[in-house]
Amino acid sequence: MNDIDQTAYPEAGFAAPPPPAYLQALAPLTAAEIVAVVAVVKADAELGEGALFETIELREPTPEIFRDHIAGKAMERVARVGVSHRDRPGVWKLTVSLAEKRILTKQNFPEARPMVQVEQLMSVERVVKADARFIEACRKRGITDMTGVCVDAWTGGNFGYKEEEGRLISHTFSWLRLRAFENFYAHPIEGLNAVVDIKTGEVLRVDDHPGAPPIPMQELNYDPEFLPAARAPLKPLNVVQPEGVSFTMDGHAIAWDKWTLAIGFNPRDGLILHDIRWDGRPIVRRAALAELVVPYGSPERGHYRQNIFDIGEYGFGKFTNSLRLGCDCLGTIHYLDAHLNALDGSPFTIEKAICIHEEDAGVLWKHWDFRADRTILRRGRKLVISCICTVGNYEYAQYWNFTQAGDIDFEMKATGIVNTNACEPGQPGKYASELAPGLVAPIHQHIFCARLDMAVDGPKNSVVETNTHAEPVSPTNPHGNAFYGEETVLKTELAAARRANLETHRSWKVVNPEKLNHVGRPVAYKLHTPDCVTPFLAEDGPSGVRSSFTRNHLWVTPFQEEERYPAGEFVCNSDGHDSLAELVKQDRPIENTDIVLWHTFGLHHIVRPEDFPVQPSISCGFTLSPAGFFSMNPSNDVPESVNKASTLAGKGDCCG
Repeated sequence: MNDIDQTAYPEAGFAAPPPPAYLQALAPLTAAEIVAVVAVVKADAELGEGALFETIELREPTPEIFRDHIAGKAMERVARVGVSHRDRPGVWKLTVSLAEKRILTKQNFPEARPMVQVEQLMSVERVVKADARFIEACRKRGITDMTGVCVDAWTGGNFGYKEEEGRLISHTFSWLRLRAFENFYAHPIEGLNAVVDIKTGEVLRVDDHPGAPPIPMQELNYDPEFLPAARAPLKPLNVVQPEGVSFTMDGHAIAWDKWTLAIGFNPRDGLILHDIRWDGRPIVRRAALAELVVPYGSPERGHYRQNIFDIGEYGFGKFTNSLRLGCDCLGTIHYLDAHLNALDGSPFTIEKAICIHEEDAGVLWKHWDFRADRTILRRGRKLVISCICTVGNYEYAQYWNFTQAGDIDFEMKATGIVNTNACEPGQPGKYASELAPGLVAPIHQHIFCARLDMAVDGPKNSVVETNTHAEPVSPTNPHGNAFYGEETVLKTELAAARRANLETHRSWKVVNPEKLNHVGRPVAYKLHTPDCVTPFLAEDGPSGVRSSFTRNHLWVTPFQEEERYPAGEFVCNSDGHDSLAELVKQDRPIENTDIVLWHTFGLHHIVRPEDFPVQPSISCGFTLSPAGFFSMNPSNDVPESVNKASTLAGKGDCCG
């Protein structure tokens, strides 16, 4: 773990010096550590051999503990564990000392439901396809061979059905695959939903809604096995780094240019970034996606229950892809594996789960002094840390980009296959778009929440909101051209529950009131929020109360170790009582203290025919940019470079 990984790039010219050794304490749990934790838990008399393991992850240090560790104090490795049982309700939350091999804390939440595990998805499909009521409903639709029936185990939300109370519920949707590898999402079995107790495997009921349209049978494939010859390929475009990469890895810690940070991973959040610094100055203590909710807009038949929390109910980590060299990332690549736990606690490894590489970032800055006829230009480069996960029909590819100008840019690309329903041909209704005769995709949103534990030049931060106003015509503004930005410090949680406002170009920045820059202003980083979305769920509806974090684009809370997720710690079949919107009702002070930003953003998707049979990537994200953190453009000192490999098309000369 502590070996500096430069041996893979022996020919490298400049590479960043090694990252700080203290970052090693933030590395995710190893497979051996997961095995040790499981043994401790199974030896506990109350939990026993029947324990089902929801998550096993590193218990990350609090800011105070980590500051002590940076100062030289040893830091114990502790695991967080979520445990449930098949034969009893509730979830246990534990912490386990890896050094002492013992449980440190143990708390039972009797009303909570655990997250849905990968193994349980296929179990739901098996029990539904074996249910006589479901088989009969399929027979009525002309399906006599159940082999091609595909049942997706969606979570069920909380809709007040008495028979579902206290259970871990899946409300399923189904499609028909006509032959091997064929795109079954072209053939939805409309109006047929099974309700399953995931833990016991009991099919509680089968809802066969009357008046459902027939199954659309036209094949619409993306697999090349079913397609005509591909178009003529373009000529190769290779990303070549003949001297190797410019970053240095030490286990899960990385140094590149002036950036250092640690790369974490857990079953729920997936990719996590820790202790992000520029030239030793802290900016963000922890950054990760904390939730994704996908509300669908159709109230028809069983679709009103489609409001799924992909992180809180399933977990991005366990659905992370194993990446392929030369496909998912291009260039000279460094991969990190991810070690996770199965339902029985056994460890498994996702190889090449995280990709780390550099990309050309185009023109970093340029100016032509026309009087002197002199041009100065610098090209930029960026460090990219990425992973891709597949949750059911959708792929989510997340990219954390670090620039030479001090920006931290997050991009989420959504691809995969849109969720489909059936309709009478030519009659899609107002809640969906018709993709092909009888095949529709409902309007929906992908609403993400990023949790950003800020540490701009130290732990004591505040949030400042800026609104731009036009100044009325007056003796001081006789020509009516004046406009200005007005700043307001957000002092409490409720005051900081904010929405974007395009009319005032509202923005937010995190300042350190105790650190002043060269012009006497607090150093700051600004949050750019180009992809704010408006939620449309009724706030008091069954899905709206569980998705309450989507009501604002910014929330700010003081750091609390157990306040980790905007939809609450336990999301499956939840009622929203511990969501972010409820937490901020404490209205705690957030000025000049250790604060957490929660930024809500996403995609509003009215589906096009071009989004099927597989959706081209669409993107959303946000950026953290320096705003008085530096005294001038921090990329001023980037050296000049001319790419000698560039040539004129059809010729061989560089830079002609």
